[in-house]
Amino acid sequence: MKKKSLWAFGTREVVYSAIGAALYAVLSWATNFLQIPAAGNVAFRPAVAIPMFFGVVFGPIVGFISGFLGNIIGDLLSGYGFRPWWDLANGIMGFVTGFTVLAGLKGFKGWNNIFKAEVFVVLGVLIAAAVAAASEIWVSGVDVPTTIATNFVPTIIPNLLNGLILVPILMVAYDAIASRSGR
Repeated sequence: MKKKSLWAFGTREVVYSAIGAALYAVLSWATNFLQIPAAGNVAFRPAVAIPMFFGVVFGPIVGFISGFLGNIIGDLLSGYGFRPWWDLANGIMGFVTGFTVLAGLKGFKGWNNIFKAEVFVVLGVLIAAAVAAASEIWVSGVDVPTTIATNFVPTIIPNLLNGLILVPILMVAYDAIASRSGR
């Protein structure tokens, strides 16, 4: 794996960001009908693994853009409108996982590398859910226990499940494709 700057953002990263955002938008739109009962507009979205995976593989900026723009587009396609605090939270999930490289990630397969990525998946989901839930207190005027019960918990459980299961699968698949293409 080539060593590059954590903050590199050139033509390749623009392309990866666009691909990640498009994938996240379309895949989240496809599952946004899977609403979690008694939760404040929270859907079961396996697609949350996309910005997290793009963060792990291409860095925090690509992960952020994939999650932020992908969520905006996916929600608009689904008729949810524009909710910037949730868009920001989805960007944060991809951003935080982009710091996996700081844990000494060496490739994208092997239990050690997968474990490192999983730690950042958990951190990304928890930080993102906290930002979104805290924003609901300010924006919607709900109290702390209500936002914990209707936003924070219903967000972290499916996002952790999806991230912890799907990100390693995507990492191993990406590694197989990259090694065949000589990267």
